[in-house]
Amino acid sequence: MMDLLILCSNAAAGTVRGIVCLFLIFRLLSSQKPNKKSIAAISLGMAVISAALPIMGLPDFYRMVLETLVIAVCASRLQKADIRMSLFVGIFYEIAAAFWQFLFAAWLGVLFRSPAFLDARTGQGQIAIWLLHLLLTALTWYLIKRPNATGKETFRLASVIAVAGFLAVITLSEQNALTIADDTLDMWTILAVVLMMSLLVFNMNRQYETEKELAKLKSEQAELLEHDYTALNAAYAINAKLFHDFHNHIGVLRQLLSHSKSAEAMRYLDELQMPMQEMTDTVWTGDETVDYLINSKAATAKEHGIHYQVQVEFPRHTNLRSADLCAILGNLLDNALEAARQVPAPEQRFVRLVIRRINQMLVIKTENSYTTAPIEKNGALKTSKEENGLHGWGLKSAQTAAEKYDGMIQTSYSNDVFQAVATLSFQSVPLKADTL
Repeated sequence: MMDLLILCSNAAAGTVRGIVCLFLIFRLLSSQKPNKKSIAAISLGMAVISAALPIMGLPDFYRMVLETLVIAVCASRLQKADIRMSLFVGIFYEIAAAFWQFLFAAWLGVLFRSPAFLDARTGQGQIAIWLLHLLLTALTWYLIKRPNATGKETFRLASVIAVAGFLAVITLSEQNALTIADDTLDMWTILAVVLMMSLLVFNMNRQYETEKELAKLKSEQAELLEHDYTALNAAYAINAKLFHDFHNHIGVLRQLLSHSKSAEAMRYLDELQMPMQEMTDTVWTGDETVDYLINSKAATAKEHGIHYQVQVEFPRHTNLRSADLCAILGNLLDNALEAARQVPAPEQRFVRLVIRRINQMLVIKTENSYTTAPIEKNGALKTSKEENGLHGWGLKSAQTAAEKYDGMIQTSYSNDVFQAVATLSFQSVPLKADTL
């Protein structure tokens, strides 16, 4: 009877571990959130593994391997996560779960002076197991209730947990209440170091992927800027020609008006004003990236009949990198234009952009009309795209770029107006002597 209870307990604990890992992959890899289908699949897989291993007489190592494979397959197939990174997270998650299970069992054994806590086949051992899994459940609840937690916050939390585990296993070697083999302590100490290194590797990989994406955006931006400057030079040429031929234009207008041809004179003036109007509508902030994005999106808005308003107060000579501004401002404007374009009535389509400097903080705010209210789950807005990952220039890239300046991106909507606000802290950069 006891064996059956322990078998059921292990199956339930495995299910909890699997579900927690799926939520962890959802948060770390920006995959789709686990749904009923993925939870049912992971629960079935963990139950089969827990039931099969005792029958086959295989050690826990094989359980960890099989659980990792099941987690990676479920995350890849049902959450659209990257299989390679899912395996990476799954492997080190299983190691961390086993590591902390050992720590809970060992310290409970030290507290109650009983080695029975180290044996998972006893009631005391099950207490240690479920104490860990209750904390894993609390971690899942935290991930659900903190949908806006940044990647930096998640990394800090994981780092604190890893360092705490390392200190806990080192302290175990100094206690005398419970006898633990030196080989066992050495193994878990090495694994504690491996876990800390895995966090560093994961964070470096995430930064590398983000930098690679931003580098690609910067390259595309340079090509577009070149195209935009070519068009701008053409506009300057037209403007120069207009002023060069100014006296001829005055003569033509005088002739038209002297013959009471007011309508023809007005049309002639409109033709002359067109290139000048294009120059007047162009926004100049002093930053090439911001100038290009604002003006190119104005052309897109005009093409789709969207009323486009811009108010800009942009600081000069700051540490804000062009690639980061490209990711943040480009993403906000793209999303705003996409939503406004879907509004059926042209007169109700609008996008408003406000950029303001408040002391050493830059605030970028976009407001736009929309036709369908965004889907909200667990306090977070969900994209209407098929995949709940990045689209366009990527909210992930925008958020990551904002985090570099201790900033964030917040969204809200009410009264048919959607609002997105990015806040960035910046520092002034003095001009070099050779640029003065």
